[in-house]
Amino acid sequence: MKPYFVEVRNGSRSIVVWNTCCAKEQYLRMNSDRRTFLLMAGAAALAGPAVNQAKGQGTAKVLLPHASWDCGMKDGIPNPESGSLIFETQLKLDRLAKIGKTQYGNRRVAVALEGTTTGPKFAGTVMTGALDFELTLSNGTVEVEQIFVFKTGDGKYIYSRSAGVGADAKDVRIAMDFEAPNGSSSEWLNSGKYVARRILDENAKTLTVRVYDVSSVAIPTGAADVTRMVKPADAPPQPWANRMRGADEKQGKELIVESVGLSPSQRVGASKRGNRNIIPITGGDLSGRIAGKVLSGGADYQNLSGPPAIDARYLWQASDGEIIIVRNTTSTGGLVPIFEARVDGPYAYLNTGKFLSSNPGMANGGVKITMYDSTN
Repeated sequence: MKPYFVEVRNGSRSIVVWNTCCAKEQYLRMNSDRRTFLLMAGAAALAGPAVNQAKGQGTAKVLLPHASWDCGMKDGIPNPESGSLIFETQLKLDRLAKIGKTQYGNRRVAVALEGTTTGPKFAGTVMTGALDFELTLSNGTVEVEQIFVFKTGDGKYIYSRSAGVGADAKDVRIAMDFEAPNGSSSEWLNSGKYVARRILDENAKTLTVRVYDVSSVAIPTGAADVTRMVKPADAPPQPWANRMRGADEKQGKELIVESVGLSPSQRVGASKRGNRNIIPITGGDLSGRIAGKVLSGGADYQNLSGPPAIDARYLWQASDGEIIIVRNTTSTGGLVPIFEARVDGPYAYLNTGKFLSSNPGMANGGVKITMYDSTN
């Protein structure tokens, strides 16, 4: 006799009749498989976007940064999605400045508008003027520096200057570093280990950063589990710190005079690296050897522990449209500016020259700064 089963429906109830034990086993096995399938399908439906996102964002291998750009995780940056999500930030861009080929590689800078931050462990906003410096080397390797200021729901500010890498633009990971106020509800960000997935959409002009806690993620060391970042031999390392002023350097010929507009301070206060205060830059004017304007975005990221130390990061736009990256920081004996400009452009001399800066002086609700050639 051929085994069979019949399932008879009566309203919401069903009755199953088997003609043999074999048929009963076949029915139960099929029903179990169906339940398993439905459970798996349900789980996939719930987790699908996150799973697909993780699969679509590069490799599960650890990225090992080049020694010159160790990102604070010189032993390797794990796949962010291997940790637990703490928050996501979505930013609309004010501009995406394409500098072109500079002394370090192909550079572009994203300047963001205010954005929202949501997540299971942290929520708030990212303040206007956040900076994302992207460097692409000739072999496709990407190196990123980000400077964000977060504001918590209870009105506290958090400073974040972080570095990241990617074997290509599809898998860029940021080793996040935070300076949150001591004693605040967000102080826990000062410790731990965090990696962000960075997604820059040029067409949509958006920057998405998803931050994960990877403190419990093991870092494999086998060659098969690691992608090593390689820097071409002709590519000089981009600096993390500014240059120091030499003892014999003096102010020479005037380079520019800039008038810079400022927003009210965003005070972090005492944190793990001292007493941090941020003064956002809202724009300004340039005159002198370079005429143009100071673009809105960036800030003076001051450390007020001990003698106040200035670390201003922002952009110039010359009257011919060229964009120049500016950093002006406190050094022994005064402020030292450094620049990054297109190597085949009219301001390439800024990349290799040495320059000095006056201290800021109050002017028109902002500050006035004069920069000079450096002479021995």
